[in-house]
Amino acid sequence: MNPSERIDQLISELTDWRGKTFASIRKNILATDQEIVEEWKWKGSPVWYRDGIIAVANAHKGKVKVTFYNGAQLADPDKLFNAGLDGGKWRAIDYLEGDKVNDRALQKLVRAAIEFNQKKSSKKTPAARPAKASKSTKA
Repeated sequence: MNPSERIDQLISELTDWRGKTFASIRKNILATDQEIVEEWKWKGSPVWYRDGIIAVANAHKGKVKVTFYNGAQLADPDKLFNAGLDGGKWRAIDYLEGDKVNDRALQKLVRAAIEFNQKKSSKKTPAARPAKASKSTKA
C-alpha cells in the first residue's frame, strides 16, 4: 500500500469528527502546492514534504494534531499555532472537536513552510567557486 492509500485508510478508520477534520487538513495541505509529496513515517504518521518536511499529522483521542517541522521559524499572522509554542523548532495546531479548519490560513502557513524549506535548501547549495587562474609558463 502506498503512503496516500495508507492515509486514506487512516481517515476512513476515524469514524468520528477526527476523520472529517483530518481529511480537511489533508485536502488543504495538498491543495496548496501540486509538488507536495505524502509519506508515511514514524510508525504510522502522515508526513507532507516539499523541499523538506512541511508537517506531520496524527489523530489522538481528543484532538487532531498538525505539527509543522520548522514552525518556530514561520510567521503565523492568523494565530493558528496553539501548541508547542515554547519549542525551538516545532509548532503545532491542535484541532479539538467543534474546531473548524481555516482553509485560507492553513494554506498560507503551508506556503510559508515551503518557502522556508526552499530558502534553507538554497543556503545549503555551495556557491560556485571561481576557477583558479592558470599560471602561464614562459618558454
